[in-house]
Amino acid sequence: DMYVHAATRANLDVLEARGCAVMPPEHGELASGLIGEGRLPEPEVIRDKIASVILRSARDRGDLAGRHVLVTAGPTREMIDPVRFVSNRSSGKMGYAIARAAVDRGARVTLVSGPTSLDPPAGVDAVHVVSAAEMHEAVAARSDADIVIMAAAVADYTPTEQSPQKIKKSGDSHGDEPRSLRLKRTVDILAKLGSTKRQGQILVGFALETENELEYGKRKLREKNLDLVVINNPARAGSAFGGDTNEVTLVDSSGDVHPMPLLSKAHVGGAILDNVARLLVGGKRQE
Repeated sequence: DMYVHAATRANLDVLEARGCAVMPPEHGELASGLIGEGRLPEPEVIRDKIASVILRSARDRGDLAGRHVLVTAGPTREMIDPVRFVSNRSSGKMGYAIARAAVDRGARVTLVSGPTSLDPPAGVDAVHVVSAAEMHEAVAARSDADIVIMAAAVADYTPTEQSPQKIKKSGDSHGDEPRSLRLKRTVDILAKLGSTKRQGQILVGFALETENELEYGKRKLREKNLDLVVINNPARAGSAFGGDTNEVTLVDSSGDVHPMPLLSKAHVGGAILDNVARLLVGGKRQE
């Protein structure tokens, strides 16, 4: 009742007219026992809203307004049986940070995410998948996006067969009988996107390397027809899986190489989008 009262509404209108950012309440159970609008948003939602307001006011960015940005994030899981799977250590934090930064810059954002413990950023259209095949299907259905940023760590291999029941142990009680797991290649989603990339579309890939980073990253950029590749090495201090920081090197299709210092993943996401925005208008990498 207090939120919908005429005096409260008038005061909020005055604040908005003076340029204040007003965050609407959530709908739910209130302290009075009623159900309706007036509930305090969750702290994470408030945090995201504050970050969005700060970015927009401090940087005055709207350079991706009207653009559709497709971001992939997290690992995939390739099931062996109903309880076991092949996967990797990706946390999804980098992809989620990019998606949040794209929303802050005015884009319409679709986030295709493998299994993570993260909540999707406010304002994104989240599509949840499990396997590499499911991620390929979800990405292919949205491949007309203006900008595609493939930050997900998609499994390169998947079991040739998936048991419908949990596989039981076999052999003697010592459990020393060897077992083998037959694997087959998954679809190379990034290569598929590169082979069908349309004029004006921007395609960004990630190259996680533990040796010869620049050489392998440039090869991936060239072979998969990318506009930008983000190279990172999890062995570097501060760049381990699951952390909140990353140290990357950006290489664009003109061959410019830009190593970046250790930064928060939010700042890395912003730097990637800086370069994407520059590419959209036909320029070169932004320093």
